[in-house]
Parts: sequence; C-alpha cells; structure tokens
Amino acid sequence: MKNRTLMRELIIDDKKFVAIPEENFKELQKNAALKWKPEKTFTVEEARVYSKKLINEWASEK
Repeated sequence: MKNRTLMRELIIDDKKFVAIPEENFKELQKNAALKWKPEKTFTVEEARVYSKKLINEWASEK
C-alpha cells in the first residue's frame, strides 16, 4: 500500500496554511533540493577573483 499524505488545512488570521506529516515534508524537501541547480559554478581561479572583488566592495563601504 502506498504512503498516503494526511494533509490538514489551517486558517489563521484569514491566511490558509497546510500541515503535513514530517515524513512527507522531508521527502518534499529532498525532492526540491535534488531539482535545484546553481546559476553558475566558478573555477577556483574565478572564485578567488570574485571573492577579492566582493571583499574590496565590502571594505570600501565602511
């Protein structure tokens, strides 16, 4: 038998919320994380240049 999700609707201050069992929530989180892809992956050299640029920007703000 397949795992059934017992979903409960809650209304608090005219906002609708949904409560699901923790096991189902963890499964949803895992599936979402597996679908996520970073916008850009840096090489080590690119990362060094980018981090130095950010550090200089942050330092100049003070």
